[in-house]
Amino acid sequence: MRIPYRFTIVIHNKKLKLFRFHGRRMSTTPIPTRTYRDAIDALNSLQTNAAILEAVRAAGSKLNPNAIPEMIDYLRRVGLKPSQLNNLNVIHITGTKGKGSTSASTDSILRAARPGWKTGLYTSPHLVAVRERIRINGEPLSEEEFARYFFEVWNLLQNTKCEAATTPFMPNYFRYLTLMAFYTFYQLKVDATILEVGIGGRSDSTNIVPKPVVTGVTALGYDHTRLLGEKLSQIANQKGGIYKEGVPALTVQQPEEGILELGVCAVEQRASQFTVIDALPSTIPLGLAGAHQRSNAGLAVQLVHTFLSIKDQSYSPMSDPNTSGTASATWSGSEIEPLRFLPTSFMDGLKNAHWPGRCQTVPDSKLGAMTWFLDGAHTQESLACCLEWFVSPAVGLPISPVSDDHPPRVLIFNCTSGRSGDAFLTAILEKVEEQLAIHGSLEKKEEFFAKVIFCSNVTYASGNFKGDLTSAAISTTDNLNLKTQREIEAAWNKLVPTYSGTVHVLPSIEDAVEEARKTLNVSVLVTGSLHLVGGVIEVAGLADRALSPKA
Repeated sequence: MRIPYRFTIVIHNKKLKLFRFHGRRMSTTPIPTRTYRDAIDALNSLQTNAAILEAVRAAGSKLNPNAIPEMIDYLRRVGLKPSQLNNLNVIHITGTKGKGSTSASTDSILRAARPGWKTGLYTSPHLVAVRERIRINGEPLSEEEFARYFFEVWNLLQNTKCEAATTPFMPNYFRYLTLMAFYTFYQLKVDATILEVGIGGRSDSTNIVPKPVVTGVTALGYDHTRLLGEKLSQIANQKGGIYKEGVPALTVQQPEEGILELGVCAVEQRASQFTVIDALPSTIPLGLAGAHQRSNAGLAVQLVHTFLSIKDQSYSPMSDPNTSGTASATWSGSEIEPLRFLPTSFMDGLKNAHWPGRCQTVPDSKLGAMTWFLDGAHTQESLACCLEWFVSPAVGLPISPVSDDHPPRVLIFNCTSGRSGDAFLTAILEKVEEQLAIHGSLEKKEEFFAKVIFCSNVTYASGNFKGDLTSAAISTTDNLNLKTQREIEAAWNKLVPTYSGTVHVLPSIEDAVEEARKTLNVSVLVTGSLHLVGGVIEVAGLADRALSPKA
């Protein structure tokens, strides 16, 4: 007789007892209510806690070799087969930086080109609400819709068992949301799905679609190196793992080491073609700010062009149709040449693309003379792009860079455990110095920010998180001691020993926002973590302005 392992989670002060039989079976009492908040509480119970993550890091992190079979088994338990995911008509996108922006732009272009179609967009992470991750026609699921599909998946999993004894009974947080996205899109019968990879690609839980319509890899860089490898070729190998037999494989201009490995992946996977896409010229207006977005936009254009060439017999860039049509395959199988000019609908999609928290300027909702500059950059390469955007005329610099007439600047920064604050701050300061020289400014990097704030990702001064922003990956001890923030402060003091501004180490995002608002007529750059950016949007009351494309 098996002895069950029992654990308890609390949902709205109601204890829910769950029984796990060594990863094989589980029975549960019904969840009393089925609200969005209940769904978020249940979802948060699937997070991996900080102690386990630290133990994994100490042991030498590596990708789960059974990740794909396990995900396929979870899919089976919610009543789907991998082959059925082909019906979602997937555009699969990965990369180190820009994959979210590229996914958003791809979705925007496709909706502009085919307004009668139903599109599904799955991205991660979210900024303020978990439901942002799963979108239909550009809009997040409503709280009611999210709760409905969440608990349909939850119940299906609770009433089935794993095939392998070693497979955890319930998927972790990201796997669950990926599974829910597949389930939701299948139930809603979407015409097209834009699917963003979580980490890497080859072993990612999104990589169970046997035959997407087209695949794309954005700019490569160094992130999650403990999992993906220290060399760019190793990272490229993981990203190129989304390439599939008979499917066009696209990417952008990359360092030689990266492009060669991606080419090898395309050949090994027997992709129908391997195409390197150029960035769009500066003459084409984009809805997303930042020079780096031209590479992302160029890839998005060609992903949609390739997708429509394969799936829509009515598609003709020359005539630029703007009718719904039907998603039927007419592709002859020959190589698809990149689009050399942009139809009007593609231009509209690029201009209307909206992706909050990336090189985004948001006026303060309370103080008219205060402006927030939000970018969730969390790699050295993406931080360089962020500072290239911010340290430019009419953004963080005055229109005339040689002028001393500019608002004081505040930096709010944090980086998550496992990333180097020292390296990130070095990248920030080097890019500030470079940009000041490019624009002929007489300012010095050491004096660029009047105030620097290092805070944790805890949402509120009370020490609590907003439910959607709860992170079990943050060590309670580290939070209380502000260990990471103190290390970042020490790195700053070492890098800028002559700094004449003020440095603050604060325990919460709410404390950071309050401190920033003490400076009048201020420009605040928030960067280093998407979780931090999302918390600022929440606490500072910026959601209506930051999250809505119509704001």
